[in-house]
Amino acid sequence: MFKKIYVPVDNSEHSLRSIELGVALAEKFGSNLVGCHAYAARMHDIRFKQMEFTLPEEYQIEEELEKQRNIHDTLITMGLELISDSYLEVMRHYSEKSMVPFEPRMIDGKNYKVLVDDINNNDYDLVIMGALGLGAVKDSILGSVTERVIRRTKTDTFIIKDIAPVKEQIEGMEVGEDGDKVGGNIIVGIDGSPESFAGLRTAIKMGKELGKEVEAIAVYDPYLHYTMFNSIANVLTEKASKVFKFKEQEQLHEDVIDTGLAKIYQSHLEVARRIAEEDGLNLKITLLDGKAFEKIIQYVRREKPWLLVLGRIGVHSDEDMDIGSNTENLVRLAECNVLLSSQRFTPAIDVRAEETMVWTEEATQLLHTAPESVRGIARTTIHRWAMERGHSIISLKVVQNSMASILPEKAMLAMGIIAEEVAIEKKGLLETDTYICKECGYAAKDVLPVICPVCSAETEKFEKLDKEAIMNRTELEGDTIEEVTFDNKRLLWTSDAKKALRLVPSGYMRRRAKAQIEKKARVNKIPSITADLVKEVAGDVMEHTQNLEERGKLSNTAKPKVEEKIKDGDFYWTLEAMERLQRVPEGFMRDGTRERMEACARRHDTDLINIAIAEEGIKDGLKAMEEMIAKQNKDKKDSDKH
Repeated sequence: MFKKIYVPVDNSEHSLRSIELGVALAEKFGSNLVGCHAYAARMHDIRFKQMEFTLPEEYQIEEELEKQRNIHDTLITMGLELISDSYLEVMRHYSEKSMVPFEPRMIDGKNYKVLVDDINNNDYDLVIMGALGLGAVKDSILGSVTERVIRRTKTDTFIIKDIAPVKEQIEGMEVGEDGDKVGGNIIVGIDGSPESFAGLRTAIKMGKELGKEVEAIAVYDPYLHYTMFNSIANVLTEKASKVFKFKEQEQLHEDVIDTGLAKIYQSHLEVARRIAEEDGLNLKITLLDGKAFEKIIQYVRREKPWLLVLGRIGVHSDEDMDIGSNTENLVRLAECNVLLSSQRFTPAIDVRAEETMVWTEEATQLLHTAPESVRGIARTTIHRWAMERGHSIISLKVVQNSMASILPEKAMLAMGIIAEEVAIEKKGLLETDTYICKECGYAAKDVLPVICPVCSAETEKFEKLDKEAIMNRTELEGDTIEEVTFDNKRLLWTSDAKKALRLVPSGYMRRRAKAQIEKKARVNKIPSITADLVKEVAGDVMEHTQNLEERGKLSNTAKPKVEEKIKDGDFYWTLEAMERLQRVPEGFMRDGTRERMEACARRHDTDLINIAIAEEGIKDGLKAMEEMIAKQNKDKKDSDKH
C-alpha cells in the first residue's frame, strides 16, 4: 500500500515519533523510507549582511569585513549541513536496525516551500510529519510548517500528535474501569466523499497490519436550518416573513428533510460497512447528529482513539479546495494522531439507500402531479410513512395518506388527494405519541414503526417517550416559562432548564445550543423542556467549558517557590544553569552539551553546575565543532587535490 514513505525531520520529539512510525509502517508494508531535513543557509547569510553595521569598527574595514563574511558563510553552510546530517543519521540508524531501505535528503531553502516542492515532485504514497516542531511553545497546537505543507500538497499525510514511543502507541491501550481495554483504535469520519471512502480503505489495511480495531462515524446536522430560521426571523420585516413562510419551511424540514439527511448519512455508513466486509472486517458504525467537527471532537475526546482518519476535503468541497473546514478544525483540536486522506475512491455499491419498495402505476402518476422541484422530497416522505407502517408496495392510498401528513388542505385538493385514514387517525388522537429509535435517535410520531426508515432497526428497538415522567419532572423543577419561537410555536421551559442553559458560554454557542434544544423538543413532541434535556443536548459543551474554567483557576493559583538548586542525576543544577541548557536545541545537541557541562564539573571537582560551568561547557562544545569543521575543510582540500 505504501511503496515510498516521506518523513521530514527536525530532531523534535514529534519528529522522532515520525521516524519510529515511518520505520514501523515500512516494516509492515515493505516500503522505502525517505528522510528529509530542510535548512536555510541563505536566510542566515541575509541576516548577517543586515547586521554588519553593528560590528565593531575594526571589523568594518574592507579587507576584514570580507574575511568575516567568508568565515560566516563557511561556518553557517557547513554547520547547518552537519546538523542536517546528524538529524538524518538518527533516521538511518533506525532504518538499518529494522533493515528498511533508506534515502537521506538535505535541501537548502525556506523549510515549508522546499518540502512542498519535494512532495509534489515525487511519487510518495505517505508523508509523516509531527504536528509541532522545535519552535513549539506551551500553547502551540499546530506548527506553521505542517499547516502550510498540508494546505499545498495532495499526498496522504499522517500528522503525529502523540509523542509517546510508537511501540507503546501501537501495542498499548488504556484499561477501563470494567477491566476491558478502551481507546487505541482507528476512527474514520465518513461523509460520502471519495476522499473519506479512500481513507476508510487505508484505515482498514493499517488496522489489519497494526492490530487496531477500525470504526466509522458520520454526522448529519438537523439543527442547522432551525438555527438559521431563528436568526433570520429576528431581522426580516413582517412582509418578508409572510413571503418566506417560516412555519411551512420549518414543518417541511421537521417532517421530511431532516429525516432524509439522517437516511443519507446512514446509507454512507452502510456502504462503509460493506466495504469493510469485503476485507473480512466487521465494522462498527455510529451516526451522530449535530455540527460535524463538534460532534467528532466530542466523540474523539470520549473514545480516545490512536488515529482519526479524515478526507482532506469533504463531500461539499470543490476539488481544488486545499482543506475542508471540518478537517482543518479537527486537525487543530484532536489530541490523537490524524491521517488526512487525499486519495479518491468511489464505491461500486450505490451510496444511496436501496430501493426496496414497488410503486403501483396509479401511485406513480399521482406523484408526478406534484411540482418537479419538490417531487424528490415527496418521494422521501412517502417512503418514510410506508416503511413505518410496514408497507412494501406504494399504492394510491399510501401516497394519499402519507402526503396528507404534511400538505395543506388546498394542496391536497389540487392534487385530488382524499386521505380518509389520516383524517380518522387525527380525529381519534387526543395526544400525540412519540417513539424514539434507540439505534439512531429517529423520532416517529403517532405510530410505532415496523422498521426505522433511517437505520432499518426493527420495532423492538423503538422506545415510547414517557411524557408523563417528563411532566412529573417538570413539576419538580420549579416554575415554567413559556417562550414563542420564530414560527409562533409555544414551548415551555422549566426554571432549572433555563439555569442549566446559562452554563453554556454566552454568544453564538448558547444561541446554537438553545436552537438545538428547541428543535429536539419539537421533533420529539416533548411537552416541556427540562434540565435533563438541556444536558442531553449541550452536556458536552457544558462539561468542556467547566474543565477549561477549572484549568484556568489552577493556572492562576500561586505556584510553590522553586528550590535554588535542582538535583538531576549525579549533579545539582542552579536554575540559571538549567535555563541556559534548555536554550540549546533539544535532541542530540542538548544531550552533547549536557555531557560537556557535566565533564567540566568533574574537571573542577564539584557536583554543582552553575552558570559559569555551564558556559564553559558550551565553549568546549563550540571549540569541538570548530575543530570538526577545520578537519572537514582539510579532508575536502586533500580530496580535491587527489
